[in-house]
Amino acid sequence: MTAFMLLLFVAGYLLIALEHKTRIDKSAVALVMAGSVWTIFSLWGNDPSIQNELVEQLGDTCEILVFLIGAMTIVNLIDSYGGFCVITDLITSRNHRKLLFLLAAITFFLSAALDNMTTTIILVMLTRRLIADERERWIFAAVIVIAANSGGAWSPIGDVTTLMLWMRGQVTALKLVTNLFLPCLVAVALPTLLAARLLPTSIAPATTPSNTGGNGTPQEAASVCPPYIGPRLRRLMLLVGIGSLLFVPLFKSLTGLPPYMGMMISLGVMWILSELICYRKRALRNLEASIQPRVAKVLKHIDMPTILFFLGILMAVGALQTAGILTEMADWLNRHVHAAFPIAGVIGLLSAVVDNVPLVAACMGMFPVADAASVTASADPEFTRTLLSDGLFWHLLTYCAGVGGSLLIIGSAAGVVAMGLEKISFGWYLRTISLLALVGYAAGIGVIWIEHLLVGIGG
Repeated sequence: MTAFMLLLFVAGYLLIALEHKTRIDKSAVALVMAGSVWTIFSLWGNDPSIQNELVEQLGDTCEILVFLIGAMTIVNLIDSYGGFCVITDLITSRNHRKLLFLLAAITFFLSAALDNMTTTIILVMLTRRLIADERERWIFAAVIVIAANSGGAWSPIGDVTTLMLWMRGQVTALKLVTNLFLPCLVAVALPTLLAARLLPTSIAPATTPSNTGGNGTPQEAASVCPPYIGPRLRRLMLLVGIGSLLFVPLFKSLTGLPPYMGMMISLGVMWILSELICYRKRALRNLEASIQPRVAKVLKHIDMPTILFFLGILMAVGALQTAGILTEMADWLNRHVHAAFPIAGVIGLLSAVVDNVPLVAACMGMFPVADAASVTASADPEFTRTLLSDGLFWHLLTYCAGVGGSLLIIGSAAGVVAMGLEKISFGWYLRTISLLALVGYAAGIGVIWIEHLLVGIGG
């Protein structure tokens, strides 16, 4: 059963990777893959609790999907009011390489406070206003993915996995920031430097539908600022929208409720505000209903194929987790490797293929937090010492699981979102970006190793 499930999973990923060759939409493949894996598990698993496990996995997946739909709606609502024009008007550089470093830096720091998916959506939408050429936008989007994943790894609220480790006591906020900031910075700086060499020095500005004869696709719609909305209203919607997104991690830390609850509140507030604006502003009230910047209109343009692709991928991974396959992989690492750097490094490579959340959860189950007594009693005190709170293993795991997802475009939520928004080819990312991401990933591990030798972080 296990072998058959893995075979279906690998076959599904190969079809997703070869989407540009087969011409079969990756979302359809992901849905069939998820259904098939769960079917095999149900028929041969002989576990009466499979139905309950399926509902639980669906619930966990839907939490992410609700969050993603809310974030995409808010970002698209900001865009419909021309909010991103406020930022693009401040960017005067026509130098491709300078712009790449600027957007990478913005993404790196923004993703430390916002969710990686949200940050990626915002910055990818922003690049549409600045760059006309599709392949050049792919390079920018790829660097944004790397920067989002790297930025989320050094902040306790920057990623789901860092939040898990922080909430469970494996790491503390101050140590996490001080020990991982430099490695994560290196992990994004090197790929950005290398990717900049692929770009021309000057930018061809994004064209508008009126110039190109476009048909209203999201890329084209994102190229113009609506003339019927003034600069004050644009700034208002940008500030309220960004504030609504920043509210989500604050809501999570204050209430302990899942992030999607905060996103529901934020979307509801933005919805009410947009309705009031459209009702009270004469310039908007007199517009045709199809043009008014309302949430009901924005929702029609949500990228549902991306949502369904995410549903299929997460449910397929959930089946592997429920079947115990991921736990068996962690157990094998524990028996045959039993060293912090190799285990965390392999977890990072695996996170490029499967979701990093179940991988980190499996490691947290396999390697409980150690204390002084367990170090003394351990047969391998050197490795056990790395499992202390704020130990080397936990910092390595945080870094590797977060940054390793950038090695493949499907390895992280940020990558999946960028893939859906810009229709990035899996093969193109593998050929053009994966090696650059791997260089940054390995360099960051090297920085952690040097820090460990010089200042003895994490035991």
